[in-house]
Amino acid sequence: MAISTDQGQMTGRGLEGFYRAGRRVLSRCQVRVGGREPLAVQARMLTADRARFVGTLRASADGSPDPDVIVERTRHADGTERITLRSAAIRTLRLPVEVALGTDLAELSSVAAGRAGPELPASVHGSGLRWSCVRGHSTVTADPPPSDALASAGLLRWEFELPPGGTRSVELRVRPDGSGANRTVSRGAASPLAQAQAAGDDPRVQPLLHTCVEDLRALSLRDPRHPSDTHLAAGAPWRCGLAPAEALAAARMTLPLGTRLALGTLRTLARTQLTGPRAGLIPGPRRDAGPHLPPHCTATEATLLFPVLLAEARRWGLGQSVAEELLPTAERCLDWLRTAVGDGTYLPDSYPGGPLRCETQAHAHRAAVLGADLLDAHGRPGGAWLRQWAQELRTAFREDFWVEDRGGGRPAVARAPDGRLLSHLAAGAVHLLDTGLLGSGTTAPGLLDKVQTEQLARLLGGPAMDSGWGLRSLGAKEVAYNPFGHRAGAVRVHESAVAVAGLASAGYEKEASSLLHGVLAAAEAFGHRLPEMYAGEPRAQGAVPLPHPAACRPAATAAAAGVLLLTCLAGIRPDAPAGTVTLRPVRGAPLGEIGLTGLRVAGAPFSVRVSRLGLAMVEEAGEGLQLGM
Repeated sequence: MAISTDQGQMTGRGLEGFYRAGRRVLSRCQVRVGGREPLAVQARMLTADRARFVGTLRASADGSPDPDVIVERTRHADGTERITLRSAAIRTLRLPVEVALGTDLAELSSVAAGRAGPELPASVHGSGLRWSCVRGHSTVTADPPPSDALASAGLLRWEFELPPGGTRSVELRVRPDGSGANRTVSRGAASPLAQAQAAGDDPRVQPLLHTCVEDLRALSLRDPRHPSDTHLAAGAPWRCGLAPAEALAAARMTLPLGTRLALGTLRTLARTQLTGPRAGLIPGPRRDAGPHLPPHCTATEATLLFPVLLAEARRWGLGQSVAEELLPTAERCLDWLRTAVGDGTYLPDSYPGGPLRCETQAHAHRAAVLGADLLDAHGRPGGAWLRQWAQELRTAFREDFWVEDRGGGRPAVARAPDGRLLSHLAAGAVHLLDTGLLGSGTTAPGLLDKVQTEQLARLLGGPAMDSGWGLRSLGAKEVAYNPFGHRAGAVRVHESAVAVAGLASAGYEKEASSLLHGVLAAAEAFGHRLPEMYAGEPRAQGAVPLPHPAACRPAATAAAAGVLLLTCLAGIRPDAPAGTVTLRPVRGAPLGEIGLTGLRVAGAPFSVRVSRLGLAMVEEAGEGLQLGM
């Protein structure tokens, strides 16, 4: 990845620089023309991995106020930068061009913590410079080669002659250990995601979907030992590697773009599944849970998401043979669930003595119901126990996790070991609405009954949770509310999208529509590149959402959430094994008419249009796919 200010210069301050595999391979890249820095006039993202910076300067001595040299820098995240000079002068210009370079070869974590250290000494190497230390090496090469290279100053220098209307360019290539280019998975035909498009009455839908797909492609990674398997990095700049729970959640939300990403993610994580005392668990890091709950291990969420993603990917068209290949891993995940529950009713916290979390029970219930469906479809045992336990969990949860109050009640966030209910209003409750997809386009049963679901919908759509920019992670009236707290009041895009899809599926379209419009307004303010989260300040006339200083942007779950937000409007519910697809569109048509093309169902192109009246029509589908009722 590459980070700079909108001036285009990399100064080495803060996080600026080129990074590869979590290391800063170049921290400083400053261009001077004729001894001066160009005046920055525009910075623009061209794609998720490419940016363009334009600057100007006056090089003629005629006293005119007009700039006569344009300096354009096109920067790629893979470490390539092209610097182009264009002359608008009426006479030939002779211009010295200097590029000052430097690096500390620091780890991203050290840079973020302010412990990067000084720049390393450079040495002249071929057509550029090289830096070395015990942590590794980095090389910058230039084409054409510079006329001068000064290692002591980290400086490359050229003398260019520009005729009227002429151009000259320099291309810099930054490589660790002198390696070749490291193109992202998004390059060429290797991307596992279909290039879907959106169009309609709302002009925001097209750029949002386009940018989300671009971001997902830019975050795509290959398993080095299994290059055909693709998964998503969690986000840039902070989490450039694999985060199992986030990767599974993002792959699930992007199933309308095809099942290849789901397959690669499942295969990659299957190879990490533990054996021995914790057999069946897919390991994951600890994650902060906000001010009211202790941190918890994301391994639980990842383990429960694995069979859910496999079951739903099968509905979207994942092949029978690859589903059977991954089935043993899913069975071990479900065996882990059965062992962890033991003779109890609830899935306990990953740490002894921890609380029983509402969100965890929602994940576990969905895994049991969809897992049973998956096992039955393949003639494997175990489905009966999962269904029986899910039924017992539903009965107990509706009594044990519901807090009665004068406002109509609410689901508890957790039960303490002593039975005390933690009753603050938080966005984790949206997972109670995300029940999963079964056959014939039906959704799985949920942990709440109809009355409780209606009350939850009312709470999620109320001003304490709906900020106007999306769903707050903690209600604005709760103790320890902080609009910048990532689980204490900030808007997390993933949870907002799950809320929109869940509310719409349950028939609470007014609340879903309000949250949808809020996230779309925030996306527009962020140039349609949704960050992982942003401040939960209430929306005001003419205001824009406040960025969160620690948010990843792009982020896998946020980009995937954009796909879910738009596709859920059509209510696409496929059952590829049965050869059917059912549409349950949002009847209120909150964005007016919308058309989605280039989706994938059962491996074939799929296009759908929802009218202003909320009626859906399939415009393209694979041969033999029937519209269900």
